Amino acid sequence: MNSVTSAPVFDKHFLIIETGQPVKSMKRYGGFPHWIRVAAGLDAHETGVVNVEAGEALPQRAGLAGVIVTGSGAMVTDKAEWSERSADWLRNAVGDGVPVFGICYGHQLLAHALGGEVGYNPAGREAGTVAIELHPQAGDDPLFSALPPRFLAHATHLQTVSRPPQGATVLAKSAQDACHAFRYGEHAWGVQFHPEFAAHHMRGYVRARAEAMRKEGRCPLAAAREVTAAPQARKLLRRFVRHARRLQVR
Repeated sequence: MNSVTSAPVFDKHFLIIETGQPVKSMKRYGGFPHWIRVAAGLDAHETGVVNVEAGEALPQRAGLAGVIVTGSGAMVTDKAEWSERSADWLRNAVGDGVPVFGICYGHQLLAHALGGEVGYNPAGREAGTVAIELHPQAGDDPLFSALPPRFLAHATHLQTVSRPPQGATVLAKSAQDACHAFRYGEHAWGVQFHPEFAAHHMRGYVRARAEAMRKEGRCPLAAAREVTAAPQARKLLRRFVRHARRLQVR
């Protein structure tokens, strides 16, 4: 078990909770926090990063501008110590009104923290550029209302939010996943897809998962050919940052 380091202070920063590392072949592009900063339009001095998987301590919640939780190769259902500790912290952060945005593992972890259920998707692995369909209730959502009813996004996951938290609003689905996005309360979102991925990130993940996909009866070459830009999904991180900043000046 990893020891927990002393808690840092990130007043008025966006905190990125790092729950894992990219696949080995993609590390030359940096880690998830860097990809997220680029997509969100945040400079390094505007963010703080806590690597909870490595045992780093989460900070006090007061004063944070917002929180973004990364993806991971881990499984929420394993209930690792660092993951459960982070779930407790996220539950309290949402209760305190801190804006939160969870991505992939972060989406599942947020759902778990708020009383939802996570498990392996009966439809199997979802990997590649996928079509996301919005539910009508997304039309009133601060982040999703500006998106078209159907848009492309990059996804790579085995587990899913099998039951959203009670009171959550499910905003989007794909052909394989009924809960690709949800909002809880006024300021907390989870998305199963990766808005921080560019096309080269997605192609790299398809290549890295090629053997597993073949064993599952899928063609990784076809999935790689179908990877394309997903600009609408990528806009969500910047919309989250703008939303969180507006809350600061109220």
